[in-house]
Amino acid sequence: MTGSIAAIGAGLAAIGAGIGIGQIGGHAMDAIARQPEAHGKIQTTMLIAAALVEGAALFGIVVALL
Repeated sequence: MTGSIAAIGAGLAAIGAGIGIGQIGGHAMDAIARQPEAHGKIQTTMLIAAALVEGAALFGIVVALL
């Protein structure tokens, strides 16, 4: 029983990260389409935010599996 609950928690963390990174990428594309001259700054911010979301998801997966 405990193993299946941990698997559900890890899966939810992975799904949440996928949704979050998708939102970040989509909104970054919208921002670049509106202001192409700010491409570098937007891309850098997007990559940092995606890395933070991925780190939080990895932490959630590790906690769920312990």
